[in-house]
Amino acid sequence: MKLKDRANGGAMAERTEGKITIAADPSAVMAVIADFDAYPQWASSVKKVEIKERDADGRGQTVRFDVSLLGLSGWYELTYAYLPDDAGVGWSFVDGSPIKNLEGEYALTGADGETEVVYRATVEPGIPMMGFMKRKMEQQVIDIALKGLKKRVESL
Repeated sequence: MKLKDRANGGAMAERTEGKITIAADPSAVMAVIADFDAYPQWASSVKKVEIKERDADGRGQTVRFDVSLLGLSGWYELTYAYLPDDAGVGWSFVDGSPIKNLEGEYALTGADGETEVVYRATVEPGIPMMGFMKRKMEQQVIDIALKGLKKRVESL
């Protein structure tokens, strides 16, 4: 199922998942998530970002990332579908190397001035990898992203 279907109320296939609570409302969290130009300042694996296309609200819709993680360098391009009311965003893979696929979402739920962020993702590396190693890599990517997001949002 494509993530655009998720933005229209569909379900998402099972993926590796992580959660974190951030001391900010969902709009503040979404503002950081959608500020792709700032990713190299706080997302340790992101070295460069190019917004190739924007949606009607000016948010990145097609975005290219140059990354370095776990000793590997590469790039990937994603297309984004935003959920209404700052409830989250999903992304689908367009192209990349050595990555073959990267799909996922941030789902946000706000309450009492805090936001629970759930990050679900599936990564298909371009190198052969056993299933448990792939899951471990996915979990590491998710954990790094969530901790970086929390630190960035709470520092603003």
